[in-house]
Parts: sequence; structure tokens; C-alpha cells
Amino acid sequence: MRAVDILLDSLGRVAENVDAVLDGLDERLLNIAPAPGANTIGWLVWHLARVQDAQIADVAGASEIWLTDGWAGRFDLPFPDTATGYGQTAEDLARFHVADPALLAGYYDATHRASVDYLAALSDSELDRIVDENWDPPVTLGVRLVSIIDDDAQHVGQAAYLKGVLA
Repeated sequence: MRAVDILLDSLGRVAENVDAVLDGLDERLLNIAPAPGANTIGWLVWHLARVQDAQIADVAGASEIWLTDGWAGRFDLPFPDTATGYGQTAEDLARFHVADPALLAGYYDATHRASVDYLAALSDSELDRIVDENWDPPVTLGVRLVSIIDDDAQHVGQAAYLKGVLA
């Protein structure tokens, strides 16, 4: 098995979990914070999709689909269109609201397809390419992809837990 195939399998598992988390949710459950300043299911799914979109676009030398495919306008969030959730305050979290789980699912699905298309075209040798020299040691493409998948898996797990608590 190629290393790229393992990454694709891992990303596919995140997608299955995102679908499972969003299944059966309504606007109320998407936007309930378990405590003031805590993340909601909607925010967690939006954030994991935004981070995946932004970071895959960066390493692929492509544009974020959030911006180029009109998702920012469809969500109409009270943040700059470039926001991904990093560094957001409790007040920002309180202002986040999404009415329709289908909107989140659509954006995540589009992000997932773009990510899969990018990864499927990679060779294993390309995973050694340095993509970020701001760290010691410098970050390779393979390490960055594992980081993206790990971050997404953690956030979808948090969303699944929150769904269980709220249900």
C-alpha cells in the first residue's frame, strides 16, 4: 500500500464521521454551546472544513474553495471571509450561527472532494517536499497532511461527543 493511499483512507474516515455527526441534526442542535465560550457542532464542522480547505489549497498552490466557489457568501458569517476559526474569541464563537446542516455538509463535501483529488494525484515521493520552513525541522508535505487529518479527526470527534451529549 502506498503512503498516499493511507492518507486517503484516513481522510475518508473523517468524511464518514462528518456525515454521521450532521445526520439528523437541526438548526438548534447545530448551534448549542454546552457552556459559554464553548464550540458548537456547527462551528466545529465549519472549522475543520475551513482548515482542511485552506491548508490543502496552500500546499496544492490552489485557491480555497470557500472563496472561489462562493461558500463564504452562502454562509454569510460575521467574520472576514479569510477566517478559519484559529484565534477566534468566545464572542466570535457566540456570533457563529448556521441554519442548515445541509450547508455545512455541502461545504465539507466540496472540501473533501478537492482534498481527495489533490491527494490522489500525488506520488509517495512528493510527500517529502518541504512545505513550511518556519519550523525546525521544516515541515514536509506528508507531515502537513497528517496534521490536517489529525486536526480534523479531533474536531469531528468533539462534534460527535457533543451530539451525543445534546441528544
